[in-house]
Amino acid sequence: MTDTVLFDQRGAIALLTINRPERLNALNYATNDLVVHYLDEIERNDSIRAIVITGAGNRAFSAGGDIHEFARSIDAGPDIAVRDFCRRGQLMTGRLEAFPKPIIAAVNGLAYGGGCEITEAVHLAVASRDALFAKPEINIGIPPTFGGTQRLPRLAGRKRALELLLTGDSFTATRAYELGLVNLVVSPDKVLEAAFDLAGRILRHSPHAAARIISAVTRGLNTSIAEGLSIECEQFARMAATPDVHEGLNAWIDRRSPDYG
Repeated sequence: MTDTVLFDQRGAIALLTINRPERLNALNYATNDLVVHYLDEIERNDSIRAIVITGAGNRAFSAGGDIHEFARSIDAGPDIAVRDFCRRGQLMTGRLEAFPKPIIAAVNGLAYGGGCEITEAVHLAVASRDALFAKPEINIGIPPTFGGTQRLPRLAGRKRALELLLTGDSFTATRAYELGLVNLVVSPDKVLEAAFDLAGRILRHSPHAAARIISAVTRGLNTSIAEGLSIECEQFARMAATPDVHEGLNAWIDRRSPDYG
């Protein structure tokens, strides 16, 4: 049986590829679970400092949840559907969002439903100019279930998010950039290259500092400014106790590139 997620390590960067091209990389339960499994493995692997996640083939990043599988859970009743579909998807996107190593989505095609929610959850995203995004769950009579009703309004603003959530209309990569959903739009043949280049720009810096920044932003985003500033100080204090701070300061004083090992 073909693995539904492929893992490849390229230097200090892990490439995760959602591998169901015949189904437009739809997210069945096994795929969601395998993404989380690889994240667990990568977190323990100190040689990996960043992740790029993309979709197999040239048509889709991910067209969203596997509706045929989801329909069977719906038939089993709401409690089963919440457990198997909603909580499983939210576990995956929550893990992506709070992961201590930078994760970059390389959106190479359709990013509908759960595929869009992965893009919302990860730290950074590069999209093909031919990519299309959508929040189409309303077309089958449900709200988004992998965090889309919560993360998209925080990224795009309440009214713009509600327009997309309530109409189910697709939108372009350029629109996704304007909404703050992606950082960069490039030609289709440059998506992976641009994602790896962005990861490389991050890898110049302390991995511990990157983890502290991700934690401060993720935890502080939905708090008051006072609580957020407290979180910022907490993350600084954790960083100040590491050798990386001394290496960074000494490198700056000596006018050399830092070596974070």
